[in-house]
Amino acid sequence: MSEKNVKPWVKMTLEMGPILAFFIGFVLLKDREFVVGGQTYTGFVAMTALFIPLLAASTFALWRLTGKLSAMQIMTLVLVTVFGGLTIFLNDERFFKMKPTMIYTLFAGILGFGLLRGHSYLRVVMGEMMPMDHTGWMKLTLRVTLLFVGMAIANELIWRSMSTETWVKFKTFGLPLVMFGFFMSQSGLLARHATQPENDDPL
Repeated sequence: MSEKNVKPWVKMTLEMGPILAFFIGFVLLKDREFVVGGQTYTGFVAMTALFIPLLAASTFALWRLTGKLSAMQIMTLVLVTVFGGLTIFLNDERFFKMKPTMIYTLFAGILGFGLLRGHSYLRVVMGEMMPMDHTGWMKLTLRVTLLFVGMAIANELIWRSMSTETWVKFKTFGLPLVMFGFFMSQSGLLARHATQPENDDPL
């Protein structure tokens, strides 16, 4: 399926909608408990059960509309399904809270492996959007790798030491703001190394 053009607001709604829905649902249900099959579940676990199919539906819609999915979108869906499923099956919130740590660690590892080989795997994903020379991509990839490591550590510290409500707020608003702020701060690097689109950095 070839890539299709989709209005930015539609794409953003599908990407951020499930996350915001989880936050709103958690706020509404955080003090409630649900008994299913003799087992008592918190509002957090209940929202996790709703979040998995919602994310799957939005990811499928993105694929149908755009004709493609990024590696991060695919891996996010897989890990949400795995860790969300464990959270529901074992009735243990910790597994879902670990999910961001696993995602950021995984991508830091992939990008770091590419750097050791002298390649920027980030360029493979974002090269068309931000054409830069090889040096620029290597610098940006290193910084993104360190960002992912930092976010993984931050997620572990927050979910292990703070309340569930604090973690939900951090996951919903804190992490996206950190990502946005990071890429805004890289404007100087992008300007210094900007170039015409090219494909001279094969894997």
